Amino acid sequence: MPEPNEYKLSQCPDDGISAVKFGPNTSQFLLVSSWDSSVRLYDINANIMRTKYTHPEPVLDCCFHDQTHTYSGGFDRNLKMFDLNSNTETNVGSHDAPIRCVEFCPEVNVIVSGSWDQTVKLWDPRAPCNAGSFSQPDKVYTLAVCGDRLIVGTSGRKVLVWDLRNMGYVQQRRDSSLKYQTRCIRSFPNKQGYVLSSIEGRVAVEYLDPSPEIQKRKYAFKCHRLKVDGVEQIYPVNAISFHSVHNTFATGGSDGFVNIWDGFNKKRLCQFHRYPTSIASLSFSHDGSVLAIASSYMYELGEQEHPEDAVYIRKVTDQETKPK
Repeated sequence: MPEPNEYKLSQCPDDGISAVKFGPNTSQFLLVSSWDSSVRLYDINANIMRTKYTHPEPVLDCCFHDQTHTYSGGFDRNLKMFDLNSNTETNVGSHDAPIRCVEFCPEVNVIVSGSWDQTVKLWDPRAPCNAGSFSQPDKVYTLAVCGDRLIVGTSGRKVLVWDLRNMGYVQQRRDSSLKYQTRCIRSFPNKQGYVLSSIEGRVAVEYLDPSPEIQKRKYAFKCHRLKVDGVEQIYPVNAISFHSVHNTFATGGSDGFVNIWDGFNKKRLCQFHRYPTSIASLSFSHDGSVLAIASSYMYELGEQEHPEDAVYIRKVTDQETKPK
């Protein structure tokens, strides 16, 4: 049974959930993209689906630009803008392979899309139109906006740091400090660094400042591992979301658990109850009062019977999210 501080959204997608994202200034409106080719907008306070639009194929990511415009992309390779007021959609442009990531950077007012075609593209939301295409070393698996910088994680365990105001060159090239494939990168709200997770039950806390004394502070830790009959089972860490006020972060794994971490003091603050299946995506609301949790089987063990895809809305407290 879910706890009283938590409830399940009604009218959830009927296939895998690829992303849950709160709007820039809201704890009320949540965007959800899915392998059922839909993007849905929920009013979580009323627990209703406000609107829904579709792509021809599965959608892998989505984001808000502002209160009334959203962007999304996926297997149909097209970046779509949707106007929530007029219920109209615009094909903004395309990639040569599926679009894996879509983010908005408020500092530079640009939409960023990352694709398996080994490029990142920038889009000017005022037109909307393409504002440049930038080659990456491999398929883009994840990306995070960090102030006016962009952190890109690729399939070959490369991490690239770009300056969104000057994309003429790569600011930093790094190898992931984790030896397995990168799954998710998210940046600290204080813009000092980022957290990176891998498919092998590990998370790395990294700092952007390249000076040796700052780089000494970086570390990695094991998580999302369970002992089953004396054998350690290791799970992918699929999702990370930062609490905008406390600089703490949540991780979600294929073990069905959500943990909250204090990255600066290197400790776990709490673990929620186990969800029915893998945690596919997480999003803290703007004020950090609510965490959206996508419980959605990610075919780690191939085709098999699995629990239904669901989004849980959990009210979180300072006790769970504030550094001790």
